[in-house]
Amino acid sequence: MQNLAECAIFCNFAAVMSKKNESVRALKFLLFSASAGVIQMGSFALMEEALHWAHWLCYLIALVLSVLWNFTLNRRFTFRSYANVPRAMALVALYYAFFTPSTTWLEHVLTAEPVAWNPYLVTAINMLLNLITEFLWQRFVVYRGKIDER
Repeated sequence: MQNLAECAIFCNFAAVMSKKNESVRALKFLLFSASAGVIQMGSFALMEEALHWAHWLCYLIALVLSVLWNFTLNRRFTFRSYANVPRAMALVALYYAFFTPSTTWLEHVLTAEPVAWNPYLVTAINMLLNLITEFLWQRFVVYRGKIDER
């Protein structure tokens, strides 16, 4: 009976630590994504206000810049993974092969007439969608089984 009780205590401790680790991981992802968001919004604002490019083009270029930043930091510090970089980048590219056209289209539709929403609002909505879906994609697809290797 003592071994069973010890096992239950250990399993409970492991579950609590796992939840704590995942909470810390989610917080790191949020903070690094926020820094990528600053890059995305800053570059978007520069192209929108100074260069007066099309809203969708500003969004697309800003998104690519933030993706490169976010991937690099999250691979190293959030997921602490030695996963094959080309494979991980290919999986992230697969995610963005769906996400980018969808949100670029959404950006264009919502900022054009007759809807004409504020382009900063639409970009912020797309960034929130990106935050949630990309964390889930990276956590459960890109780095599945390859987390905390460093």
